[in-house]
Amino acid sequence: MARIKALLAMALSHEWVLKLLTAAAIAFIGLWLARVLARALERLMLRFQVEETLRSFLRNVAYSAAVVVALIAALDFAGVPTTSLLAVVGAAGLAIGLAMKDSLANIASGVMLIVLHPFRKGDQVQIAGLEGVVDQVRIFQTLLVTGDNRTIILPNSQITAAPITNFTLRGDRRVDIPVGIAYGDDIARARATLLAIASENQLVKSEPEAAVVVTELAESSVNLQLRVWVFAPDHGTVKTELMEAVYSRFGQVGINIPYPQRDLHVYHHDAEGRPLAQLTAAVQDGD
Repeated sequence: MARIKALLAMALSHEWVLKLLTAAAIAFIGLWLARVLARALERLMLRFQVEETLRSFLRNVAYSAAVVVALIAALDFAGVPTTSLLAVVGAAGLAIGLAMKDSLANIASGVMLIVLHPFRKGDQVQIAGLEGVVDQVRIFQTLLVTGDNRTIILPNSQITAAPITNFTLRGDRRVDIPVGIAYGDDIARARATLLAIASENQLVKSEPEAAVVVTELAESSVNLQLRVWVFAPDHGTVKTELMEAVYSRFGQVGINIPYPQRDLHVYHHDAEGRPLAQLTAAVQDGD
């Protein structure tokens, strides 16, 4: 025991040993403070209801930064030349940043999406021509689920660079049902029938009121459009129900839904290019 104490006293008499132990203590305390800082930041973000994904990202960034500061402080106290070390780390960080510029762009875009909230989980959206329900918003990627249960993974940098259509954000959504009627049919009767169909559907909202407008005088039909308002999640269901009801009711009340028609006139000529009707008339006249 006395020998151990003597060895310990001799070791402590060397300045580098004291520096090494102090540096280890600084590193230990720094790591402890990094964990405390991360937990405190987590509680603060929970208080302000920050998105879970952003909370996790910022907590990890804060913890990593605190750990780096603690280790650099410990190395500096131990006598390691941190200036050159920081230069090397900075150069390495620059090289890594250039190599991972696309990933860093995705991270920046992910933070923007989480902070600005152009959409949330469960929203029906259309992004860069792709439509689906938002399943997850991650730091690097956003996941959409299509109506046929396919998962679309979009890099966040592409989302922020493309137009975003959010069908759910405003709560209500308009359903447009195009209907063509024959030129001989009564527009007022067709309008009354369409409004009656809309009023009978329990998912159609009474405010704003349903409307029927004439959209086009087409080649084969007078094109009408039934416009009703529904809650956004009911859009697909109501559209299907109204189209089925229109087809059935129009048949009952005698309103025709025409299909495109073309009139074809056939003219016959002889070898010299004279119309057949002229030749027939000449024969009848005795020529």
